[in-house]
Amino acid sequence: MRFFLDTANVAEIREAYSWGIVDGVTTNPTLVAREGRPFREVVEEICSIVPGPVSAECVTLEADSLIAEARELAGWAPNVVVKVPLIPEGMRAVKVLSQEGIRTNVTLAFQAAQGLIAAKAGATYVSPFVGRLDDRGHDGMEVVEDIVRIIGNYGFDTQVIVASIRGPSHVIRGALCGAHVATMPFATMKQLFQHPLTDLGIASFLADWEKLKGKLGRA
Repeated sequence: MRFFLDTANVAEIREAYSWGIVDGVTTNPTLVAREGRPFREVVEEICSIVPGPVSAECVTLEADSLIAEARELAGWAPNVVVKVPLIPEGMRAVKVLSQEGIRTNVTLAFQAAQGLIAAKAGATYVSPFVGRLDDRGHDGMEVVEDIVRIIGNYGFDTQVIVASIRGPSHVIRGALCGAHVATMPFATMKQLFQHPLTDLGIASFLADWEKLKGKLGRA
């Protein structure tokens, strides 16, 4: 499973990328707006930090406009992936863009049928939003599992991104069902490292080392 960082904060991206586990970045208009900087400037800087896929979102809703916007975004850096909404006009655009070799991330998927549609249109990625489904009383990961199975059944090239992640359990369930990517906030990625027994083990090892140093006469 590949890990994408779901943020537009350059400081978070630099730190997480230094850990050696970040394969890409996803952004959206809300995340970019929080940074108070021009959209293109933020995207280009992220692309210079992370060589893997960096998703930048289109904000138009008609196919012709989406195609034009996607072409512009894709021209900003070779690793830009264009986010397109899962609507009929979006799928019309994805069909054209895929034929042109422009990579797409079809976003706002909430049911398995939408994942199938995205794959048939030629999406590079499809992003089921598990957290938002959970917030409405559904099990978002069941949708991920269904989409992964459907794509496997028919050999589509589309990869499944577990998106709208709320915590490490979404990451692990996604990995267990064979999802290709998990995109997560910086805080969630940090949580993947954490377990109280790890902290206790480190404290114990360090305490034992201090005792050993005293016996060895080392400062």
